[in-house]
Amino acid sequence: MSEVARVEEQQIVEDSRPAGRMALLKEFWSYFSENRGAVIGLVFFIGVVLVAVFADFIAPHGPNEQYRDAFLQPPFWQEGGSITFPLGTDAVGRDMFSRLVHGARYSLFIGCVVVTGALLVGVVLGLVAGFFRGRVDTLIMRLMDIILSFPSLLLALVLVAILGPSLTNAMIAIAIVQQPHYVRLTRAAVIGEMSKDYVTAARVIGVRRMRLMFITVLPNCMAPLIVQAALSFSTAILDAAALGFLGLGAQPPTPEWGTMLAEAREFILRAWWVVTLPGLAILLTVLAINLMGDGLRDALDPKLKRS
Repeated sequence: MSEVARVEEQQIVEDSRPAGRMALLKEFWSYFSENRGAVIGLVFFIGVVLVAVFADFIAPHGPNEQYRDAFLQPPFWQEGGSITFPLGTDAVGRDMFSRLVHGARYSLFIGCVVVTGALLVGVVLGLVAGFFRGRVDTLIMRLMDIILSFPSLLLALVLVAILGPSLTNAMIAIAIVQQPHYVRLTRAAVIGEMSKDYVTAARVIGVRRMRLMFITVLPNCMAPLIVQAALSFSTAILDAAALGFLGLGAQPPTPEWGTMLAEAREFILRAWWVVTLPGLAILLTVLAINLMGDGLRDALDPKLKRS
């Protein structure tokens, strides 16, 4: 009878998991949706993701395809504009709309790679620092303090100058610059969790250190890391655009928004659209991600939830 009761109890627990997850998702959405700006940012960001995924089908022309008879052609709503090029063309006859659409793919790729790399390395270092403390903690945190003592963009410039100008090296440099934020957040969260009863109970029953770090403690430290990842996503896009504008990021003819701005600098007075449109794309995407980050903070931070 005891074995049957144990099986029934396990089945009840397994059946209750989906319901518990749905309840958590509903609670999260109820807090997130209270922030209208966050919802608008989420909708816009989903639109950017869809544009990036289906860029090959949405763009009417290739991003690097040149039309020699359409240099600096204005958008279709301006006098002399053509519906063939809805947002006009650049100085070498490339369709601005097609390049902006494909540029969304590059920007999202940069954000995903940078945040993933910085998050993985930062979480591991933060866990090690928070668990082992002592000299290991001191060594890791002093190294992070050294990285934080430099202006982020300046440090990224130095790293790219050492590694060489390219999109890959720009992403590596930005990930290194962002990493200390994840280390400090993870360490602080781990130290706060280590004094709680469930950690003490896990140690008493003999849970191994690696399991204790990554399975027991880490999931309870994820809320601030998720918010930081959302905000770092927009920072990665901005830094990559800045490096591309300075000629140290993506190289022409890559349709990356920062590189497009760099190529269009000399035409700012003659053809406003070649500078304004990539700038607007960066502005709106970063703003949407920041609004999402605010909503995530409101939904995940227990101190901001109503009682």
